[in-house]
Amino acid sequence: MATDLVFLRDAYLRELDATVVEVRDNAVVLDQTIFYPTGGGQPHDTGVIDGQLVVDVRKDGDVVLHTLIDGAAVPAVGATVQCHVDWERRHKLMRTHTAMHVLCGVIWNEWHVPVTGGNIEPLTARMDFEFNPLPDDFAARVEQLVNEAIARNHSIEVSFLPRDTAVMDEDLIRTKVSLIPETVKEIRVVDIVGLDKQADGGTHVASTREVGTFRVTKVENKGKGFRRVRVELTD
Repeated sequence: MATDLVFLRDAYLRELDATVVEVRDNAVVLDQTIFYPTGGGQPHDTGVIDGQLVVDVRKDGDVVLHTLIDGAAVPAVGATVQCHVDWERRHKLMRTHTAMHVLCGVIWNEWHVPVTGGNIEPLTARMDFEFNPLPDDFAARVEQLVNEAIARNHSIEVSFLPRDTAVMDEDLIRTKVSLIPETVKEIRVVDIVGLDKQADGGTHVASTREVGTFRVTKVENKGKGFRRVRVELTD
């Protein structure tokens, strides 16, 4: 039975009762989960399941493995357990992930340059872009544009589209929705209304006002026209 990924519909849900459907050593599979598994450049959530620390969360096919700390009392199959996500960490990751989408939207709208990769941590991140050459005063200009976009308080909407519909959307084609496996028949879309739209499976805040202040800490030359932008967020 596939794990129901509740966080895809409600990233603000902090607690949830779930049923254990499988046990693998010190990891449990639940019928539903609020824990985000590592993927798409975003690290897994942490928290507790029935008071036991969750130290890793990974997808394995259609199920999610929640690894508990060594020595934990692992619940049995069929048990109902209480799940609590580490909200402070989750919210920081949500803010950071949304900031990266704002950055992508700003750079595309200003220079029509696509993103080629990235990685997210709580309140810090990096994003790679195809710049050759890099515009003058790039870091200062990006900082200004992103903070202006954040201050405009764009709302963020999550929707689910049939694959055939999603692949016709020019914005989603730009963000390489075609790279999503053909087996995925429904595409989750994160839309920062009026700024950026991407096929995305991560967790996000509800509006850009939650992001905080954006700062470029470093721009690195990674060769062959690729530039790595490192950023941090502050309250």
